Amino acid sequence: MQLSIIILNYNVRYFLELCVSSVQSAIQNLDAEIIVVDNNSPDDSCQMIKDRFPDVILIENKENTGFPKGNNIGVNIAKGEYICILNPDTVVAEDTFEKILAFAKTKSDLGIVGCKLIDGTGNFLPESKRGIPTPFVAFTKIFSLYKIFPSIKSFGNYYATHIKEDQTGKVEILVGAFMVMKKKLYTEIGGFDERYFMYGEDIDLSFSALKKGKSNYYFHETTVIHYKGESTIKDGTYMKRFQQGMNLFYQKNMKSSIFFSLFMKLGMVFFSFIKMFQGKTKPKSKPETYIFISDNLDAAILKSLEEKLEAAVIVNKEATDFERTEFLLDADSLGFKKAISFIESNKRQQFTFKILLKNSNFLIGSNSSNDRGEVIKL
Repeated sequence: MQLSIIILNYNVRYFLELCVSSVQSAIQNLDAEIIVVDNNSPDDSCQMIKDRFPDVILIENKENTGFPKGNNIGVNIAKGEYICILNPDTVVAEDTFEKILAFAKTKSDLGIVGCKLIDGTGNFLPESKRGIPTPFVAFTKIFSLYKIFPSIKSFGNYYATHIKEDQTGKVEILVGAFMVMKKKLYTEIGGFDERYFMYGEDIDLSFSALKKGKSNYYFHETTVIHYKGESTIKDGTYMKRFQQGMNLFYQKNMKSSIFFSLFMKLGMVFFSFIKMFQGKTKPKSKPETYIFISDNLDAAILKSLEEKLEAAVIVNKEATDFERTEFLLDADSLGFKKAISFIESNKRQQFTFKILLKNSNFLIGSNSSNDRGEVIKL
């Protein structure tokens, strides 16, 4: 088997349905399998998988075992030569895995491959490619020196700015939302370190691949949506786990000192509070205009949209200058690649996007990198 896609889910039933639908479309020409590991979700994620995707391998954990252990459980039964660690709050294009695998096969020193990630409004996510967070690199990140002094190369190492957004190349660290590598290497490394719960384990895995003499790559020729933070509430628990994860990484991989320990403690508290603040839900302004983008104008769907949204829906109109315009993308007729491309090419501050999934009764999307998303039931 060529590829196993492991999706660890916790309590994001609708995003999981969108994700698995996109993955199914992306593996039609591959010898591949989808493995969903559920960490005891209180919603009906598992029943949805059984009803909607009977061919998907489903593992139902009886407790929330955390990100590393949950993924290790999935990889343990994977049959593919390559594995993909994939977040449930992602959407892949129909050719994502074909492109990634073709690229991976050209590299004799292959470690981990990541790809271009965008948020639900089409904005590039800089964590798609990163550097090793040494004390100095962490300092430049915590105090945003890479933003204040963008021309100073050494200040851009956290987000690996030596590699442009639309440029493929070697990077040190990749994000756990999308990671492709050979299962053999994953096993040799020992998989994710289960001492982590969530946060830091992707940095650790990337670093472990480098220590094996492998090269990690950022691959820009396919774009994946990542609706960030859907499984996570940015509260005190988040802050604690973030600090624990980074502490473990430094204790395990970096030389320590009194100054270093004090700096990292202060820095992690500061950075964690920023993350927690960013995660606060903000009031949503209702769009002034809805535009339905589809190659199949079904009258019943249009009527349902208008009734639920309590507004007229303009059909297949290009991007406009209207304030607060929301585009409703019909994934069934457009396909996921075209929908992703539309979002990426039409990103505007006043535009938001929702996706309509085939044989489903909901619209879904996220209005910012920090927004926990919105599900509109039809």
